[in-house]
Amino acid sequence: MTRRGQMVLAAAALLAVALVPVVFAYLQLGYHPDVAASNDYDAPTENAEHVLSRAVATAREDIPQRYDWQSREAAVETIHDRLRPTRRTLEASRVEKGTAYEISTNQTVATSWAAANCPGGPNRQFGSCEARRGVVVQQRAGETHLVAVAFDVTVTTARGVTDVTIVVSEA
Repeated sequence: MTRRGQMVLAAAALLAVALVPVVFAYLQLGYHPDVAASNDYDAPTENAEHVLSRAVATAREDIPQRYDWQSREAAVETIHDRLRPTRRTLEASRVEKGTAYEISTNQTVATSWAAANCPGGPNRQFGSCEARRGVVVQQRAGETHLVAVAFDVTVTTARGVTDVTIVVSEA
């Protein structure tokens, strides 16, 4: 019995030593369960949504401190200026791989979003919302706050063309 137990223990040790290179190879591959197996990016629309969401969050920074409600048009212009580089980068990002993006803001959707999502009536906590050039701003304590941006995104790939409208709103 003792000899058999020693053999099992020796076999287990040998197996463990043999698996060490496999573990190192696995770690060097950079495997992550939510990364696509191919080199082609399979979700360009979701990619655009994530990039635009981050860009809007960045564009939102310091808007209330810089713009009162009377200066909301200047705030909207600043927001567009801050979003422009991200839009251009995204539009040029995957052209060599066969994916092209076209991005613009959507005033009609922004107006509808403001009407549906900004509270109205005498007991509302904040002031009115306005949609300007696809950007929804709201008056809060006399300051201009970025609430949402509506984007039209056209994604062209080898598989076809996809048109989506994305509304990025504050969380």
